[in-house]
Amino acid sequence: MMRVFGEPQALLTHGSGCTVWDGDGRDYLDFLGGIAVNALGHAHPVLVEALATQAATLIHVSNYFVTAPQLELAARLKRLAGTGDAGRVYFANSGAEANEAAFKLARRNSHGSRTRILALNNSFHGRTMGALAMTGKSAIREPFEPMVSGVTFIDATLEALDAAIDDTVAAIIIEPIQGEAGVRELPAGFLARARELTIAHGALLIVDEIQTGAGRTGSWFAFQDEGIVPDAITLAKGIGGGVPIGALVTFGAASDLFTPGQHGSTFSGNPLATAAANAVLGEIETAGLVENARVRGQQLRDLVARIDSPLLGDARGRGLLLGIALTEPIAPALVAAALADGLIINAPNPETIRLAPPLIVGDAELAEFDRRFRAAIERVSAAANSDSSSSPTESTIAGTT
Repeated sequence: MMRVFGEPQALLTHGSGCTVWDGDGRDYLDFLGGIAVNALGHAHPVLVEALATQAATLIHVSNYFVTAPQLELAARLKRLAGTGDAGRVYFANSGAEANEAAFKLARRNSHGSRTRILALNNSFHGRTMGALAMTGKSAIREPFEPMVSGVTFIDATLEALDAAIDDTVAAIIIEPIQGEAGVRELPAGFLARARELTIAHGALLIVDEIQTGAGRTGSWFAFQDEGIVPDAITLAKGIGGGVPIGALVTFGAASDLFTPGQHGSTFSGNPLATAAANAVLGEIETAGLVENARVRGQQLRDLVARIDSPLLGDARGRGLLLGIALTEPIAPALVAAALADGLIINAPNPETIRLAPPLIVGDAELAEFDRRFRAAIERVSAAANSDSSSSPTESTIAGTT
């Protein structure tokens, strides 16, 4: 395979619930959930049945036709997002592709004089060229410059927001919680102020809900906690429960910006992917998993707070998208130690551990996380203390990066 993902951590063969197994039969508690994707965990019977049933009828028909799962999912997303009758849905195959569609939507709002798109520093919107152009991480962008032009990056502060938006701005794209930046929330009132300013200047407010959507934060979508209505949201990850699918959902007048032929994809809204998403979102709704994310997320925060270790700082985030701050840049070492103790977690940066377990997580999984995470912390602490020739940061990271 192309060497773009680094050295694989393990060869996984199967899973059930919040647990996966490798080729040697070893089990791992999955508290990353495929990077906030596996909302129902692994091999959930509702998703398995939906895929088998749909595969026995139609898998793909092209976008010259429409299918019942596609119409059902579009209506479901409009209802959950609260778009009203004017809303529309474009289906993509990934989060990056959903943001590519959003980029083009912003260009359709140009009206000649609008040439700028605003994005936030430290943001992440995908690795295709348009999505990458809106990603506020220079280390990711620079190898592929020159980028698509017209994007201006600003700090996530109210002052920077006020200074940047004017009548030359076509749109601003915002993650309500910056996952790849270390699960960092925006300042209080930031989204509300962005909504006020975009309305005043005729710009679109596009909210990237790819990581935060589908109930992960304890609400269906994180923007709903702010009491605003955006012009568009982008979705992927959890809506398909592991089956690749993304979406651009528009509100109000933004729904009329695209006309036939201006965007598309061969696989857009294919019946297998949309049937999977209907099953996943239906189960999240009927099983009360949005509320479960809220409750279990708080329990997880409390659990981490009770761990007495000088390596751990505060937990941040919402619902079951949490970032654990570390007092030393040892996140890669802690991820490796956790894997050795049968726990899958993630380090978006050297000072943060990211947790995004399946929304089905319960008491048993939280208790097992507590045991395995404590063991990993003890392993890192012991390794640091045993190496008197270097600092804890140097000794613990050296063998794992």
